[in-house]
Amino acid sequence: MDFRLTEDQRALRRGVRDLLARLFDRDALRAAVDAGGLDRGLWRELGAAGFFALRLPEEEGGVGLGLPEAVLVFEEAGRALLPGPLVATHLAAGSVPGAAEGDVVVTEAAEGLVPWLDEADVVLGDARGAAPMRSVDPLTPLHRVPDPGGSANGAGPTVLRHAAAVLLTAAEQVGSAERTTEAAVRYAREREQFGTAIGGFQAVKHLCAGMLVRTELARAAVRAASLTGDPVEAAGAKLLADRAATGNARDCLQVHGGMGFTWEADVHLHLKRAWVRAELRLPAARAEEAMAAAL
Repeated sequence: MDFRLTEDQRALRRGVRDLLARLFDRDALRAAVDAGGLDRGLWRELGAAGFFALRLPEEEGGVGLGLPEAVLVFEEAGRALLPGPLVATHLAAGSVPGAAEGDVVVTEAAEGLVPWLDEADVVLGDARGAAPMRSVDPLTPLHRVPDPGGSANGAGPTVLRHAAAVLLTAAEQVGSAERTTEAAVRYAREREQFGTAIGGFQAVKHLCAGMLVRTELARAAVRAASLTGDPVEAAGAKLLADRAATGNARDCLQVHGGMGFTWEADVHLHLKRAWVRAELRLPAARAEEAMAAAL
C-alpha cells in the first residue's frame, strides 16, 4: 500500500489551503467567535468550491473524487478551525437537496448531542426534546438529546455510524494537531529566555517531538483507513486522532506558557474544538470497544 500523495492530491491540498486562507483567515476566525452563528455566505462559497460535493459523481454535478481526497480536504478544514456541521452536510450531499451546493445546512444527532441545531435546515437522526447546553467551544453550539436512541426523523437515512463520518471527523482532528504542532515550533523558535530561544531547551524539544509523532501516527492511520473503508480501522484512526488533537493542543499551551492561556491566543480554540469533536462521533470508550470486539 502506497501512502504517498499523488501530484493531483498534493494540488488539491494546496488549493483547499489557499481557499480557506482567503475565505476563513485568522481575522475571520476571531470575527466568528465574537459574532456567533453560522455564516451562510461562507457556507455557500464552500458549496460553490465543491467542498460538499467532493465525492459526488461528476454526472450528478459533483467532483467525482474519493474518500482519500475527502480526508485531505477535511484535514485542511481542521487546520483552519472551519466552523459548522461540515461532515454531516458533506455526507448528505446527493441525498438532501441543496446540501451539495451549500444552500442547505445539515446536522445530525449523534452520541446524544446535536451541533448547530438552531442553524440547521435539516436534522438527521432523532433530535426530539433536544435542549440547549453550554458548549466549551464557542464555535460549536450544542443541544443534548434526552434519549440518544430512536430512528431517523424523516430527513433521510442517517449517516451517523458510517465509517466515512468517523474518518472525516478524525481528519479534522489531524489537521488541528498539525496546526498546533506548527504553532508550538514557531513560538519555540521565537521566544527567548536567558538569551536563547526556548526551542533549544531539551524539555521543549521533547514536547514538540512528541507532538509531531502523535500527528504523523494519527495521519497515517486516518489515510490508511480511508483506503480500506474498514469501520474498525476507522475506529482506531479516530482514537489516535482524538489523542493527537487534544494532546497536541495541551502541549502547545505548555510551550506557550502563560501567553498560551490568554483569550487572544488561538491555542485554546483548538483544544476546545478537539474536545468537542472527540465526543461528537465515536468517543474513545466506544472506539475501544469496537476495536476490542473485532480482535
